Amino acid sequence: MTRRGPLRPLSVAPMMQITDRHHRALMRTMTRRTLLYTEMVTTGALLRGDADRHLACAPAEHPVAIQLGGDEPRALARCAVMADDAGFDEVDLNVGCPSPRVARGSFGACLMKTPETVAAAVSAMREAVDLPVTVKHRIGVDEQDGWEQLRAFVGRVAEAGCDRFVVHARKAWLSGLSPKENRTIPPLRYELVHRLKDELGDLAIEINGGLRSLDDVEEQLRRVDGAMIGRAADDDPFVFADADRRIFGAPNPRQTRRQVVEAMLPYIEAEVSAGTPLHRITRHMLNLFAGRRGARAWRRALSEGAQQRGAGPEVVVAALDRVPDAC
Repeated sequence: MTRRGPLRPLSVAPMMQITDRHHRALMRTMTRRTLLYTEMVTTGALLRGDADRHLACAPAEHPVAIQLGGDEPRALARCAVMADDAGFDEVDLNVGCPSPRVARGSFGACLMKTPETVAAAVSAMREAVDLPVTVKHRIGVDEQDGWEQLRAFVGRVAEAGCDRFVVHARKAWLSGLSPKENRTIPPLRYELVHRLKDELGDLAIEINGGLRSLDDVEEQLRRVDGAMIGRAADDDPFVFADADRRIFGAPNPRQTRRQVVEAMLPYIEAEVSAGTPLHRITRHMLNLFAGRRGARAWRRALSEGAQQRGAGPEVVVAALDRVPDAC
């Protein structure tokens, strides 16, 4: 019996050095319903590190999932309990990261080679919490990239109670390609993800990889249950400004980029007053005017101003004045 809760047809991918709490605050000015994620957090970072920092989650961020990295079921179960206590809505296991550092820790994409380990981890987390437990994975790793292997992996992990499979439609090369190259060089094979849904229709299947727009999302939702946008959420975050209307059939919270910036000002003021350097917030806003007249002036004013000692929301207001017709 799965515990899916309300299935979210759109999500922002967990991305290291991007999807921190400041990025999530920005995304919430544009979409209230899209599922957001933390950066990947390892079990060691939670159990032996600064857990409070990693588990920081404001009420306005919901719905939000935490992504865990690890391979030891008991440690993952303990971390799932911590995430539940912190108020997260879902727990996701990273079985997709191809980083050599992650692989040396025996988690990430290399876990696709040991589905029993993933199944044990999912089972342990399911027993520990009532939250949905999901797995984000690739279509394969190295030479293990055929349909039968993908089908066997998903089938075994489904038996353990995985509530949703988020499938990056590329395989991962664990050696020979950098993490960045692994996001672009292995070809996209959407047909394998579609086949999972066609043949395992009772499972919740979400697709990830190469999706850049809401048009891409709507096309994929004809074949699968959910779609996840990754790098576009950083390269052009305003892509999500029409998401609530188009994907969820609800009103959009903001109509223009200027409104998004103005909505961020109280958050920025509060964070700067609490000691957060301005640039940690505004780095997520640099591409807000991507493709628009004045985008370069906005980026320059924000980049330079945010580095100044004592910089606050006035820097953002001044940068906004550099953008003509900030619609």
